[in-house]
Amino acid sequence: MSDSPVLVILGPTASGKSELAFRVARLTGGEIVSADSRQVYRHLDIGTAKPSREMLSQVRHHFIDEREIGEPFTAGDFATVALLRIDALKSQGVPAIVAGGSTLYLEGLLKGFADLPPADPEIRARLRHELEHLGPETLYRRLAALDPDQAGCLDPTKTQRLIRSLEIIEISGMTVTSLLNASASDRNAPAFLVIGLETPRTLLYERIDRRSEAMIDAGLVAEASRLYEAYGKQIREGSINALLTVGYRELFDFFEGKFDLGTARESIARHTRNYAKRQLTFFKNRLNVEWVDSPTNETGLARLTEMLCRRLL
Repeated sequence: MSDSPVLVILGPTASGKSELAFRVARLTGGEIVSADSRQVYRHLDIGTAKPSREMLSQVRHHFIDEREIGEPFTAGDFATVALLRIDALKSQGVPAIVAGGSTLYLEGLLKGFADLPPADPEIRARLRHELEHLGPETLYRRLAALDPDQAGCLDPTKTQRLIRSLEIIEISGMTVTSLLNASASDRNAPAFLVIGLETPRTLLYERIDRRSEAMIDAGLVAEASRLYEAYGKQIREGSINALLTVGYRELFDFFEGKFDLGTARESIARHTRNYAKRQLTFFKNRLNVEWVDSPTNETGLARLTEMLCRRLL
């Protein structure tokens, strides 16, 4: 058991990761290590599609409800603590099943983090000036020419990461992708079996649309309203990253009177589809993944669960 690989189940949102991980953990006596940068926070429940109370009671899930909103918990923090917990579970003979879709959490766990150069205030100020006067699309096209893999994981709205990526290239003469690949070969980490759930794009988008509607029906508007009442000032300032999450930010805009509820619902589904596309680009460009078809029915789910259990035990 201790020599078995650590199973990692990843994929875009709504691909079925949580249910598959739950079934594997239940059959193997394992515990789930959640690689979701939003589910780690308390009170972000419906909008982050947290596992049900029944699932949480049957299988231990790490990194669910472990932090308060506004409490920092970076990808580096996750990678460090997750490796410690995985090592502890392996020493007890308990399988650890990592499941999630947060790209930087998973990259940090699987590959580690490169020793990136510190910020250069002069370069950063110039890039911010260019961003303001030339627009994010211009900087994005520049990054796409220099580091297409990194650019493929972003879009022009991710201005902070866009500036940092270009800054690193100017300082070091190397791309973020090359620095990360160099660091991945110099780590002391367990063996990982990385399984990605692949879903035809049309079906995935249908799942996303249905789940978005189901979240609304389950009380997402009321949940977002409670957050808006508690953190309105920080939401308007954009000072708490967790509250910029798709599914909440559109409803906050609705509460601000920027558009009606129908538009907010449509925006949630559209932004979630865009997020899923970025996740897939990241996983296929940056991680070594064994892709399998996402189950579409109970028979397929049971068959995939059994196959993964055999590979672990």
